[in-house]
Amino acid sequence: MLAGARLNWTEGRSVLHTALRANSSASITVDARNVMQDVQHTLHRMTHFSDAVRSGAWIGATGKRIRNVVNIGIGGSDLGPAMAYQALQPWRTPELSCRFVSNVDGNDLSMALDGLDPEQTLFIVCSKTFTTQETMENAGSARAWLVSALGEAAVSRHFVAVSTNEAKVRAFGIDPSHMFGFWDWVGGRYSMDSAIGLSTMVAVGPDRFLELLAGFHAMDEHARTSPLESNLPVLMGMIGVWNASVLGLPALAVLPYEQLLARFPAYLQQLLMESNGKRVDDRGDAVAWQTCPVVFGEAGTNGQHAFYQMLHQGTTVVPIDFICFRTAAHPLGRHRLLLNANAIAQAQAFAFGHTSDEVRAQGTPEPLVPHRTFPGNRPSSFLWSDALTPSTLGALIALYEHSTFVQGIVWGINSFDQWGVELGKSLAVDVIKGLEGGTGSDANDSSTDALIRALRTTAT
Repeated sequence: MLAGARLNWTEGRSVLHTALRANSSASITVDARNVMQDVQHTLHRMTHFSDAVRSGAWIGATGKRIRNVVNIGIGGSDLGPAMAYQALQPWRTPELSCRFVSNVDGNDLSMALDGLDPEQTLFIVCSKTFTTQETMENAGSARAWLVSALGEAAVSRHFVAVSTNEAKVRAFGIDPSHMFGFWDWVGGRYSMDSAIGLSTMVAVGPDRFLELLAGFHAMDEHARTSPLESNLPVLMGMIGVWNASVLGLPALAVLPYEQLLARFPAYLQQLLMESNGKRVDDRGDAVAWQTCPVVFGEAGTNGQHAFYQMLHQGTTVVPIDFICFRTAAHPLGRHRLLLNANAIAQAQAFAFGHTSDEVRAQGTPEPLVPHRTFPGNRPSSFLWSDALTPSTLGALIALYEHSTFVQGIVWGINSFDQWGVELGKSLAVDVIKGLEGGTGSDANDSSTDALIRALRTTAT
């Protein structure tokens, strides 16, 4: 992988997200070209642009400085930047706010634009091909909102693109000099440290963004050089293989006891399930074992009052990843102590439970003993660090990236394509015609036709 081999063989692509955070002096070659030259060039352009926005040198069409940034993307073009924006809140500049739009539901864009001043708003449209349906629909509506207030000429000062399709970027009204590219060897769910992270860099500044990249790189090096028995991604990956394929456990709960990581479980849902949610191996044969678990989670003690009941006493055993930090970015009384105490206590309870004899010894009436008994033997891993910083965030993400890769190798599957995303998207093209009042396809089944008639926006 690190050498640029085309591991994503179904699409003929290398898998080189690690190049995005490699040392500038590294030489990584794909098709006889050192890709590090392109990586460093893009990083330099991102830095220059971010500094201009943050300093007020980049101004809108009416001469006002930018105060609000709206990132428009979906999947990896949204989950990574949105997660990082929340996680790195202590390092964000107070003069700028960022909002994120991904869902094609118009409510998402409307809520993001609520209260914003068009004169002080900058949109970052993230789509490699500049054809992603949801992203371009949102971008088009955002463009109309801006133009209605400031006119067509304002588009070039209030929109920039993260894309590789110069023709479509230009047609949208964005100056190609304000287009930031990335490459087909960067999968969307591995792209937050590419130009997709432009909103992150604008929010926290280039220096903090470089610290984030350094954390990624430190884990890359650990994964590359550490012996298997002390290699964290290998250990985590093999624990996951054991839980899913040997014990047959169908889910994984990721529980960050850190409010800044509230979006981290959602980010991991794409990373793990889009990567390893596969039913055939590299030869095209059906796998004979369970692969990726269902991933879910919630931050801190909120989860305890939501789904921990099922985790403790339900019929389905769910492995757990606890994530903790010794100190808080916002120290406040005993809050961090109580937060971490809860995490440790929950891990203890999942492991050892509460036996019926222990329940009886507490004087519990016999009819209630079964209800207050906890079986225990619920597996968990406990990850902790001194503090959540840009560097530790990068290392944490890279840990899950590499453990996902390890699992894919053991399962014999391609962790880097995502054909399962495509079918529904292609079918939607015909459904759209039906909802708009057209005849649609004769190949539709009766259920689909009934749903189209029920939800059609125009009477026929």
